[in-house]
Amino acid sequence: MLMVCYNSKCYKYEIVFSVTMNKYTEVDIKEVELREMTGDVQTVGRNKNGSLKRKVLSTDELMKDAGTLGPVFWLVFGLFIVVLVGEILYIVLTPGCKPVSEMNWWNKGPLYQISDLVAFSDGLAGVEKKLDYISELGVKGLVLGPLHTIQVDQPDTLNLTEINPTQGTEAALVALLEKAHKKGISVVLDLTPNYLGASPWFRTGDLDDVMEKVTTAAAHWLRLGVDGIKISDLSHASMSPDWSKLQSAVQGNNTKKRLLMGVVEGVSAAEVSQLITSSGVDLVLSDLLSSRTGGVEHIKDMNILHSQQRNVGWGLGAARLDQLSKQVISQDLIRLYQLLLFTMPGTPVFTYEDEIGLQAQGGKMVWDIEKEPAEGAVEAERKKHVAIRKWFRSLSELRGKKPSLLNGDFYPLHSRASSLAFLRMWDQSERYITAVNWGAASERLSLTPEPTVGLVLPEKVKVKLSTDPSLEAESTVSLDRIILAPRQGVLLEYPACFFNRTLVSRS
Repeated sequence: MLMVCYNSKCYKYEIVFSVTMNKYTEVDIKEVELREMTGDVQTVGRNKNGSLKRKVLSTDELMKDAGTLGPVFWLVFGLFIVVLVGEILYIVLTPGCKPVSEMNWWNKGPLYQISDLVAFSDGLAGVEKKLDYISELGVKGLVLGPLHTIQVDQPDTLNLTEINPTQGTEAALVALLEKAHKKGISVVLDLTPNYLGASPWFRTGDLDDVMEKVTTAAAHWLRLGVDGIKISDLSHASMSPDWSKLQSAVQGNNTKKRLLMGVVEGVSAAEVSQLITSSGVDLVLSDLLSSRTGGVEHIKDMNILHSQQRNVGWGLGAARLDQLSKQVISQDLIRLYQLLLFTMPGTPVFTYEDEIGLQAQGGKMVWDIEKEPAEGAVEAERKKHVAIRKWFRSLSELRGKKPSLLNGDFYPLHSRASSLAFLRMWDQSERYITAVNWGAASERLSLTPEPTVGLVLPEKVKVKLSTDPSLEAESTVSLDRIILAPRQGVLLEYPACFFNRTLVSRS
């Protein structure tokens, strides 16, 4: 609808567009009405009821009057055509949304391992009582156990369907499952057979018999409502002729997706990739972060595995059920590795108390860090652990909401002996750059994508989260001036669409 006024007369033009398949195909000008708009306009006349009569102009008369309007009409009409052309170009040139690949529940949030349920919270019943706490961490899956009884290195005594009484009862497990499912948390049982012995699968000649017991036990616990099965030494287990039977028991249910999770240690990223393909397992947790300590190696490993990220689990110490605090030398590094795990291409896997940066003290998990202690050094230590948990929750929440972090593409930007940086991006969502420096000295990062990928980075980005006091959250920084203090990390954010006056150099 256009309204044009000229010489005390106002004209209303109604232009109707016919649209087919999102493209404008024709423009029609209808018969247009001339109304009395001011007292200076001669009245056409009134009906018997006193209402104003209307004079309807034909198309020829309209165009004749339009000619008398001079440049005003054509200026407005020209602007309208410009807007119309812009809309058409936007529809034609704007790329469609990238289709989202299927995401399973274990891809959507961190997995939280509780190997010793007594140390965590007095067994299965205690874990059920702590589900509110666990839910606050954004956990999508609990990995419990092993819970079964075992006599070390004696396969004949193996009973995978009986819960060790010190850990709880089957009824307590059912109650835990029901409450966890109401909170959107899935539960996985660790059925590693000889978990206290020298070899997880006993002697080489025992593999087939033990695999049969594991398959039978898996079917039992899955019928009870468990959401997945975890085993150790996947490389060895998948060599069994009966491996496919375990796969069928766990993955064969089409009504609900269940997790078959395997752990490997001491293998390369290329071997992990090959094992994912050959074993058909849903998720492989390796010790790559623990066994390979350099930034260059970490970037190479992520680059190899990023295309299989839905099948890759990352943890620091998690493959051995160790806590972060056993692997690092300072609380600063705990937050740095939390940042790394939550933003790497794959599923982050933690062990209980990683969220507060502690080890179980005296065999029990510390639950009173929110309480106000007396004063002095104890209070300062308490505040550190509270801050670590707050950092953990912020990362978990962000990962759960942002497609680029959840399942985005991975691009290396920087790697040195004690530092690395990479980009995560997905379609039209915000992009994120993770940069960490676990070295003992400050380091200036050179954030440049590989020339072959054709990426352009913005000149300036926003600091989303940071452990470095010099890089304050929500501040804007230049990418060519990122300097990380020792043992610090930062998460940078920029929009999918940005304008650069100067492109980032590609050295």
